[in-house]
Amino acid sequence: MLDTTIAGSLPKPAWLATPKALWAPWRLEGAALEEGRRDAVRLALQDQEEAGIDIVTDGEQTRRHFVWGFVEGLEGVDFSKMITIGIRADRYKADVPTVTAPLTRRGPIHSAEARFLRSQTRRRVKFTLPGPMTIADTIHDAHYGSRARIGMALAALINEEARELAALGVDVIQLDEPAFNVYMDEVREWGVEALNRAVEGLPCKTAVHICYGYGIKANTDWKKTLGSEWRQYELTFPLLAGSRIGGVSLECAGSRVPMSLISLLGDKDVLVGAVDVASDRVETPEEVATVLREAMKHVKPSQIFPCTNCGMVPLDRELARAKLRALGAGAALARREL
Repeated sequence: MLDTTIAGSLPKPAWLATPKALWAPWRLEGAALEEGRRDAVRLALQDQEEAGIDIVTDGEQTRRHFVWGFVEGLEGVDFSKMITIGIRADRYKADVPTVTAPLTRRGPIHSAEARFLRSQTRRRVKFTLPGPMTIADTIHDAHYGSRARIGMALAALINEEARELAALGVDVIQLDEPAFNVYMDEVREWGVEALNRAVEGLPCKTAVHICYGYGIKANTDWKKTLGSEWRQYELTFPLLAGSRIGGVSLECAGSRVPMSLISLLGDKDVLVGAVDVASDRVETPEEVATVLREAMKHVKPSQIFPCTNCGMVPLDRELARAKLRALGAGAALARREL
């Protein structure tokens, strides 16, 4: 009970990629890059296990960006045609590739990474994939002509990939959908349908991660405009309660999200963000436990999985380690009370 996990990413070592940066370029090439990425995964696992994290990830050490890791394995995406667009409703600009033809997978995209992750730990493992809506929001479409159409095409490809990962022993597959806190009408019109298609027939546990973004300035500035209460979840949670998704990862620590909203998720697993990734202050175990106690007022303890608010890739490595330790210790404290 109260098994801990993380949203997905952890900071990369400085010898592998530029620290504290999204889309950071690799500092190694060829065989050295492959070896370096695997070494980084081992370190990420060690940090999680030493902190008492129960369901571990590879820290997304093998991917430059959580969306690009998947998109780079697709045919129909032209990386020679980079376009600057506003993403997350123009919250910030990004240089993105162009979809010029029907999307297909060249073959397994993350199987080698999942197989290596599975071989390096006896703990349950979670593998993260970008969700259909978030991918659609992070590429330039010059072929499908509709976000819903490209989103459903992406969902089918994600499902192909996810089935292969589950067959390799992945215990939890999580789809990352920060776009779900931005495009509320699209979530209702096609977003949940795309999620259902993406996890169709999977034998493992599933989750969707919906947060308010990495702890970068564009996101923290946006949060200041959301008022005294952040109620986006009030619109999405009832829809997800009736979906095929097994659990929902959300942002609670240091946020203005009313905790009572998690009751709208019904019997879904709730990955409660109890560590704030937008702050350089390390939470105390008691502060983590306080967030978990509040969550237990609204859903059963058996539904709760203590987690981080979002990925930690933009953070300092030692800061991330300290926050992992706080998460593990806080969950242990709450668990003892039960």
